[in-house]
Amino acid sequence: GGRRPSGHGYHRNSFGNKRARFMPKALDPRMFVRAAMPEMQDEIITQHTFEDFGLSKQLLDNIQAKGYVTPTPIQDQALEASLAGRDVLGLADTGTGKTAVFALSVIKNIIAYPNETALVVAPTRELAVQIRDEIRSLSTGVQIYSSLFIGGSDIRRQLDDLRRRPNVYIGTPGRLRDLYNRRALFLDNTRTVVLDEVDRMLDMGFVHEITELLSFLPKEHQTLLFSATIDQKVEGIALNFMNNPVKVSVKTNAGSLNVDQNIIRASGKQGKIAVLNDLLVKETFRKVLIFGRTKYGVEEIAISLKRSGFNADSIHGDKRQNQRETVMRKFKDNQIRILCATDVAARGLDVKDITHVINFDQPATYDDYIHRIGRTGRAGKSGIALTFVD
Repeated sequence: GGRRPSGHGYHRNSFGNKRARFMPKALDPRMFVRAAMPEMQDEIITQHTFEDFGLSKQLLDNIQAKGYVTPTPIQDQALEASLAGRDVLGLADTGTGKTAVFALSVIKNIIAYPNETALVVAPTRELAVQIRDEIRSLSTGVQIYSSLFIGGSDIRRQLDDLRRRPNVYIGTPGRLRDLYNRRALFLDNTRTVVLDEVDRMLDMGFVHEITELLSFLPKEHQTLLFSATIDQKVEGIALNFMNNPVKVSVKTNAGSLNVDQNIIRASGKQGKIAVLNDLLVKETFRKVLIFGRTKYGVEEIAISLKRSGFNADSIHGDKRQNQRETVMRKFKDNQIRILCATDVAARGLDVKDITHVINFDQPATYDDYIHRIGRTGRAGKSGIALTFVD
């Protein structure tokens, strides 16, 4: 008997949501069928070249070394404001070149004020790693030290890293807050903060961590916030923590337009695996991303494919961070042809030349579906998305 502790309802709700998340109501299969539309996009006229932004010769050389020739639409519209120290609210998908917008701003600020630090918060470990790599390559030849602070990695090494006084802290919300609470992460000199894929962080329940981290920052700082969608929660963060932001929107959804979408009928796990085997032997399935709903399910698919002799592997939350990084590197370098992943593990995944996305399990929401299929058909190429339906 006795009264329940008052916090109990919250746990029950969050558990209830979790259940709902894992047992989604099936979406209407007709939503998964759509022919690719050739891109009718007019030639995008950019207003700027990279030379227009007042960047140092070293940074311009680094941009050129990465093969960036003309600014992408988000870079064209947001770089001027962000490099001038304004707050920027950018509505943009993965693969639009937004990382370079905030990376260049962070680097330029630290070159100008070497005693200041920058904080970059991302929803997943994979995205944090990609951001670190981008900042490193764009800051070649510049004395800037950036460090990664993510869950699933040895916290002692991260504590050692903090003693080396990095200029840029890049990490996931939970681990960053943990390090701050251990009095290891100091944000007193942090004058630039980047929140990437904010909508995903909020979907993943990180609202407390984010608001707490932002509240630890000095009053005077620049905030760069990027999101694929803007809803009330994202608006709320922007209103509370941003100062008269410049709003830039380059939502194209062109991603899903050049993806040929179709369904495959198959019943039960074994039925789906059999069909999958038949598909993957075809020559056209060169680089394939397979989505499953649970960590266990994704692992099972990968093991089954490996047994059938396919060059496959998996990423999900139960794998250690270094394992996930190794798998991602092999997939990027074509040493692995088939990657099985959960939604969370594939957030922000930016891998070139994925020919097919296969939804072994249907996504929980149509939004998740668009996010999944957007991993193929990138950078003007066409892609194919197939969804299993019972």
